[in-house]
Amino acid sequence: MAGGVSASAARVILKRGREGPVRGGNPWIFSQAIARIEPVQIEAGAIVAVHDSAGALLGTGYFNPATTIAVRMLAWGETPPVEELVARRLKGALELRRKFVRTDTDAYRLVNGDGDGLSGVVVDRFGDVLVVQLLTAGADRMRETIAEALRELINPRAILERSHGAVRKQEGLDDRIAILAGEPVTETLASENGIRIHIDFEHGQKTGSFLDQRENRALASTIASGARVLDACCYQGGFALAALASGAKRVVAIDTSARALEWARRNVELNGHPEAAVEFVHGEAGRFMAETADRFDLIVLDPPPLARSRGDAARAGRLYVELNAVAMRALASGGRLMTFSCSTHFRADDFVRAVRFAQTNAGRNLRLLAHLGPGPDHPVLLGHAEGEYLTGLLLADL
Repeated sequence: MAGGVSASAARVILKRGREGPVRGGNPWIFSQAIARIEPVQIEAGAIVAVHDSAGALLGTGYFNPATTIAVRMLAWGETPPVEELVARRLKGALELRRKFVRTDTDAYRLVNGDGDGLSGVVVDRFGDVLVVQLLTAGADRMRETIAEALRELINPRAILERSHGAVRKQEGLDDRIAILAGEPVTETLASENGIRIHIDFEHGQKTGSFLDQRENRALASTIASGARVLDACCYQGGFALAALASGAKRVVAIDTSARALEWARRNVELNGHPEAAVEFVHGEAGRFMAETADRFDLIVLDPPPLARSRGDAARAGRLYVELNAVAMRALASGGRLMTFSCSTHFRADDFVRAVRFAQTNAGRNLRLLAHLGPGPDHPVLLGHAEGEYLTGLLLADL
């Protein structure tokens, strides 16, 4: 294949004692762990064999000399040609989803990067449309191989690429939007837990929707019957729709994006609910919760990332305390709070600590019912704690 995705004689040799994380299943090798590379000059994204200091083969990955994460592993031990490896990984990913994704759902993550053995590759499925993100130089080189394998495996109506974001910039790549196969598609309809949703590929966040909250939305549906529900930072109204589906008494949805609220209204209409079924508020969730005199039986607080870098962590901690404190004050007696952090650079235990501080500030006494996270269509390698990003808590007033 063009772009150098076939087997390569290039080698990366690690420093003595630095192979532990790799042997433990961590796919990221940082530049400080590398003793030398052979040859000295290797193009960004080129396939390399990774060896320990004694020369033993650890596996295969791809290399970028310009990034802190210098190698991203694709396989451990002896490795087949990349074309064969990609086809095998995609087939395994699809088989895994078929075991866990509900039959009334055709919107889910098909490939979750490192968690599916394809570092830097994200594939989301929306009915008969696939959306691909190639976030790294190595993933970028595998574009044609991935597209061809997806065509053979699924034969979708369209394969779209929406590769953008900070990681690509760090990898020395420009944003890229393209049609990899099939017909031009700007939007489509998909189903999540039996609920129909509009997907806007031109203006939507990420690949078109946030699929990682699917199972948490299903959970919200089981506890929203007859409840007064607030969907804070509602985006396309996923939690609001789940609450409506279970017969919520009242639903309020708030977001700072007028476009997102318009999508949410379309989704309410699409599912046959009356226009007034949801009270939409254009504004900041924190201010609304702080100022409202209303009390809610279920509040879902799912803000955008508050820590986009390690340097943001301290500020994010303060914001999580503030947001959760006002949410707790707006919670009715006996109410429940589902609260989330999707900040990669803010650890799960730090988020729990922030929520505990918020409880003290709010003067409430809550019970922890469950730790929440993404569904099994967002797998993370056991040895790769860095791959975890979405963390949540289900809390109940005592």
